[in-house]
Amino acid sequence: MRGHSDIRNIAAACLLWIGLAHGASATGVEPAKDLRADPAPCLAAARAQDDDKTVNVCGALIDNDRTDKADRIKALIARAEAHERKGMSYRAIRDYDDVLRLDPTNADIHNARGELWRKKGDLPKAVADFAAAMKLNPEHAAARANHRAMAQELERLGALKAIAGKPSFNCATARRKVEKAICANPELADLERDVHVSYVRATREDMTPAQARKLRREQEEFIARRNASFGRPGYDLQKAMKQRLQQLNGVDGY
Repeated sequence: MRGHSDIRNIAAACLLWIGLAHGASATGVEPAKDLRADPAPCLAAARAQDDDKTVNVCGALIDNDRTDKADRIKALIARAEAHERKGMSYRAIRDYDDVLRLDPTNADIHNARGELWRKKGDLPKAVADFAAAMKLNPEHAAARANHRAMAQELERLGALKAIAGKPSFNCATARRKVEKAICANPELADLERDVHVSYVRATREDMTPAQARKLRREQEEFIARRNASFGRPGYDLQKAMKQRLQQLNGVDGY
């Protein structure tokens, strides 16, 4: 009868499925869902701060097509931190780039990448990352502190750029040969300004009237000697200004 035939077919199919499942278990084959990459070794290496192992095992996890998005992000962050500890800033930045492609809303990663850009000296990119972190999370304390520090640094650099290559005096009214030489050489101009700024700062420090008079007399003597000696054989203007700067700042600077 047809009904008995259908039942036999179904029963045969069930027995075949059970047999295949048993065979897979007997041969040690994992079910398909267990073939997904395991993040545990990567995370364990990262917790132990074993940087070489972290780079290797997390790299394998990142490259595995079966790794899901959340685990890939964790692996990228772990490898980025390992790269940073190993002094490989650009590789760390590339890992953070990949994290942000997967999750553009991660404020912590914007801040972390910004700190790396700051270390590399790319201040505009650092500021942009800190600003992005604050936009995503206005309460992100580290990003706010970093952004404020960067703004102050950029302001300082802007001020320095405005006076770069300019001495403490007005070159338009320079008459002495030594002053014209200083105005014509940006390096000498910066050095002359440093000497002047260090002298002014020193006069503002706590000192007795006698010490202040001594400092002023030494500065006047230095300038007089500089003006009289410039152009004479053997006189090195740059060397003389560097020596004066060292005297004002001390051997180790200020």
